[in-house]
Amino acid sequence: MKKMWQFWLTAILATFLLAACGTDSAEKDNKSATETSQKEEQTTEAAFPLILKDAVGNDITLEKAPEKIVSMIPSNTEILFALGLNDEIVGVNDWDNYPEEALEKEKIGGQEFNVEKIVSMTPDIVFAHESMLGISDEGLQQLRDAGINVFVVKNAADFDQTYETIKTIGQATGKTEEAETIIKDMKAKVEEVLAKTATVENKKRVLIENSDAPEIYAPGKNTFMQEMLDMIGAENIVTEEGWAMISPEEIVSQNPDVILIMYSYVPDIIESVKNRDGFSDITAVKEDAVIQVDEDLTSRTGPRLATGLEEVAKAIYPEAFGE
Repeated sequence: MKKMWQFWLTAILATFLLAACGTDSAEKDNKSATETSQKEEQTTEAAFPLILKDAVGNDITLEKAPEKIVSMIPSNTEILFALGLNDEIVGVNDWDNYPEEALEKEKIGGQEFNVEKIVSMTPDIVFAHESMLGISDEGLQQLRDAGINVFVVKNAADFDQTYETIKTIGQATGKTEEAETIIKDMKAKVEEVLAKTATVENKKRVLIENSDAPEIYAPGKNTFMQEMLDMIGAENIVTEEGWAMISPEEIVSQNPDVILIMYSYVPDIIESVKNRDGFSDITAVKEDAVIQVDEDLTSRTGPRLATGLEEVAKAIYPEAFGE
């Protein structure tokens, strides 16, 4: 009987101990979760106020994450939407067409934007762009004079600068984690493309057209497209610096393996290029390698730029992608 009493006493004590341990553990877990939550809140709060220097050297002070945003150029708009700022975006450029939600936003004009309309939107920040300078300076200053934060985004010249632009806009909008995710995904896509094109043995010679005859312009050295060609191991037939005008006769003489069309304002442009005088002798025409690529993917320095690189690589080296 004594042994049975000891057994039951031991069992009861064990039950209380387990319950006590469970309570302590739960309290510790709750305390840990609360502390983690508080740290995350403090981290978010600590991000503001902040001061960021824009592309023209102006210090932009932001007391808190902006609740109303105006974007003045498509690349900025694509970045802002990718960061998840649909609700905060109140105005966009007339040419903004991606994502579809951008089409539903209030339009503020193109390079000649409507200052009064933007002011009436009372935005916390306006994301302008370095490419606008010299044309839109007066209007941008009018916005500043109205007390609006105008952040001039740098005109990115390569992938690294594009990543930096996304990071900066993420900081300015309180979306640093989202920005890092976008950059990580872009880098992964770029690495995937580079891995596939690294196995290509025969380097192809390429012409990239950005306008139709008679004034055919093509990118040369120190351009974004040159960087893309270098990345995938293709040779640009244009060796001049920057953007150069190239004649149809010179194109025939250079005999490119691939012709990439980076514009869409001419109907049936692929057939039109193939039917130019003397082009029937060009390798690109003979091998049906005159290909149109969506210019938005390659000209807008935002989240879709890595996809643009992939499309260029597929057009030049379809065999590397099993196409």
